[in-house]
This record gives sequence, structure tokens and C-alpha cells, in this order.
Amino acid sequence: MQPLFTWFHNLPDPVAEWLALLGAALLALIAAAVAYRLGGRLLTRTTRGRHPAEAIVQSALLPARWLVPLVALNVVWHGAPDDLHGVEGLRRITALAMVGCATWLIARGIHRVSGAYLARLPIRETDNLEARRLYTQTRVLSRTGVGLVILVGTALALMTFPTVRQVGTSLLASAGVVGIVAGFAARPVLGNLIAGLQIGLTQPIRLDDVVIVEGEWGMIEEINSAYVVVRIWDQRRLIVPLQWWIEHPFQNWTRESAELIGTVFLWVDYRMPLEPLRQALQQACQASPHWDGRLALLQVTEAGERAVQLRALVSAANSSAAWDLRCAVREALIDFIQRQYPEYLPQWRTQGLDRTMAPPASAGP
Repeated sequence: MQPLFTWFHNLPDPVAEWLALLGAALLALIAAAVAYRLGGRLLTRTTRGRHPAEAIVQSALLPARWLVPLVALNVVWHGAPDDLHGVEGLRRITALAMVGCATWLIARGIHRVSGAYLARLPIRETDNLEARRLYTQTRVLSRTGVGLVILVGTALALMTFPTVRQVGTSLLASAGVVGIVAGFAARPVLGNLIAGLQIGLTQPIRLDDVVIVEGEWGMIEEINSAYVVVRIWDQRRLIVPLQWWIEHPFQNWTRESAELIGTVFLWVDYRMPLEPLRQALQQACQASPHWDGRLALLQVTEAGERAVQLRALVSAANSSAAWDLRCAVREALIDFIQRQYPEYLPQWRTQGLDRTMAPPASAGP
């Protein structure tokens, strides 16, 4: 033991300091591994079967496996002399890795907790208005939170470099022109971020909502951190930025309820009797599985120059059923008129001039 101590004492100071530092780092890693193993087991047993605590612990285990040793090494590096050659680089690398692992841990925790909560919502049920509201709110807010965490983590990671820190300080100390230019350049990103928070809190749209956007009928298929995907009825996809939903009006057919009233317009001759047509409308609705039994009404909405416009109002449980019901009612009414009253379909009328009423021809000279 004495020769080993003598050999270590005779080493150059930098080498001896580095050997002592590496030994301390090895002991710190061993202590971190033991602490991680014991703490992980304790937290897993304590939170088993408890949501969302169990989801948080499970999501944190993998990032913590790297974060705990990095924290231990960071303590060791900061205990070393500042003038030790190369220690400043290790501090910077360790700090950068710690920021990355902490960002990973928080983002993973938000994602796992929101996923566990969303899995418990009855989103597949027929009457799922409240579930869709919570689903949309949780999904938008979780994605916005993850985006903010990544943004802050990236900024903190860049601030570990002295050059970047000096640039940031000089920008803050400069005139407000640079800040204004940067604000205008980042306006789309910040606008979508704020719009995402507004949509998540006020919820003008939710997942599976039926909307009319830019003259297109579709359903909200996906709400991302920057845009909304609307699935058009013919399987096209309309990509709409988040900020657009805050700044422009649009139609939401399922804002409070999925129930809708559909309309069917017909033009018939003035001589068409309406009571048989009302009975035909009632029979067509009762024969359709898409009618919910709330409304089946026939009204005269316009008396034109050559024909009468009729409007049939029918109700359905949702927009898809309303569309199919409208098509079925329109087809049934047209078929009824063609079979029972074909002479009362819209037609052009001409009337010849009665010769007996014509003025006498002027006598010649």
C-alpha cells in the first residue's frame, strides 16, 4: 500500500488530480446506479394501479436512467478545480446532456400521462360529445406543452455555449429593431402556438366535428400543433393552419349536438295537391333507418312565376345520416310524383291567341 501511495504522490499534479477526479466519478456512478435501482423499485411499487402516478413513473424510468448518473457526474465535475485542464469541457458536455435528458423526461411524462387519460375516454360511443371535448382539449394542450418543453430545452442547451450566450446578450442589449424583426419572423409560429392554446381551451372545434370550411364539407380528423387536418367526404384532406380557425368564420354542425335537420327542395306545378305529398314524405321517413323520428315537415317556401317550391324538413341523429336521409326522401318524393301525379311536374305553358277576340283587320283604301 505504501509503494502505491508513494507512486501516486510522485505523479505530476494534473495526472494525480485527474486520477482522483475519475475515481470520484466512478464512486458517484455506482452510488447513482444504486439510488436509481432502489428509487425505481420503490416508486413502481408505491404507484402500482394508481393513475396517473403510475404513468408518470413508467415514463420517467428510461430518461431517469441517464439523468441520475449525469447529475452525479455534474456534482463531481463542479467539485474539481476550475484550472484543471479539460474539466470545463466535461462540465459543458454534462450540462448539455442533462438538459437533453430533462427535456426528454418532461416531454415523455406529458405524452404518457395524456395518452393514459385519453385511453380511458369513451370516444367510440355514439353519444360522445363530452368525450370528444375532453379528448380534443387534452390532446391539444399536451402537444402544446411538449412543444414548449422542447423549445425551452433547446434554448437552455444553446445557452450552455458561451458564444451563443454572448449573442443573446448583445441582441437583448441592442436597439428594439432586431426584436421587432425577430417578432415578425416568428409570428406564424407564435400565432399557431397561441391559437393552439385558444382552441384547446375554448374548443371551437373538436376531433370528429363536422365542419364546413372553404365551402368543403368534412370532419376534423387531426389537430396538430401547427395545423388541423379536415377529412373531406370524398377522402381528400384539407390542411388548415391553427391560426385560421381563430381569425375566420366557419360552420360547425356538431358544436352542441350531432343531431341535424336536413332540407329537400322540390319544384312542382301550382295544381299539385300537397296533402298526398305530405303523406308520402311521412312514409319515406318511416321507411328510412336514418330518420330519428323528430321532424318530417313539408312547407311551401316560394311561389314562383311558373312553379311552386316545396321544402321538406327531416331530422337525423348525425350529419352522415342526415345526408343519406335527404337523398332517400328526395328520391321517394320524385318517384311518388312521377307515379301518381306526373302531370303536375313543372312545365312550360303556352297559350294561343283566340281568333274571335282578335281586333278586325284594317280596311283597305
